[in-house]
Amino acid sequence: MEEVNKLGIIGKNISYSFSKKYFENKFRQLMLKNYRYEIFDIEDISEVNRVFAEPTLIGLNVTIPYKEKILPFLDELSDEAEKIGAVNCIVIKDNIRKGYNTDANGFEKTLLLHRKTQHTSALVLGNGGAAKAVYYVLNKLQIPFQSVYRSGDLNFKNLTAENVAENLLIIQCTPVGTFPNVQDCLDFPFEGLSQQHLVIDLIYNPEFTAFLQNAAARGAQTVNGYYMLEQQAEKNWEIWNCK
Repeated sequence: MEEVNKLGIIGKNISYSFSKKYFENKFRQLMLKNYRYEIFDIEDISEVNRVFAEPTLIGLNVTIPYKEKILPFLDELSDEAEKIGAVNCIVIKDNIRKGYNTDANGFEKTLLLHRKTQHTSALVLGNGGAAKAVYYVLNKLQIPFQSVYRSGDLNFKNLTAENVAENLLIIQCTPVGTFPNVQDCLDFPFEGLSQQHLVIDLIYNPEFTAFLQNAAARGAQTVNGYYMLEQQAEKNWEIWNCK
């Protein structure tokens, strides 16, 4: 009997996860009958050792809130993951767990697809694992940015409409508004937005978050996280099959 190759995703409250259906469709398309994909919904990062104990596990996706917390449980990091300080893809081979970051690749492709000449500076909302991949890409593309987060010098209490008006690229990296809490929205001065703005929300479920709805009402160009998700998933598949 052919040995099963098991892949999966670790996160918290991720029953909605796109990844299981995406990869199961891929297994069918490629007629890979010996591949499985599982959701590992864990309450605390310490439970990841139970996941790693799965005997046929060859790789994992990592999502909120463990992209940074997973680092001490890994043996190696790719150069990109080390620079970013967050991991969303793990390869397990010869008992070595190596972490990668493919969020950066997915975000860069999304940004390059939609960015226009006026999008020369950015506000990044949030400072978690996804935001760190965004910082990495903005630095790579030499786009100056300010980070807005709860305990930051620039935060959701002191962010002004003027700050927003001066930065025509807005990237929403927090989980606020993710299914099932679709009514939730960041406290944000939407009145600073204009038709010149590009607003990217990394959330993909729902397709049109309350944040994007408010941005669109001000005439801003809006993009959700679905294309980024597809691109990072394809990069994950490439890594799992090449390493």
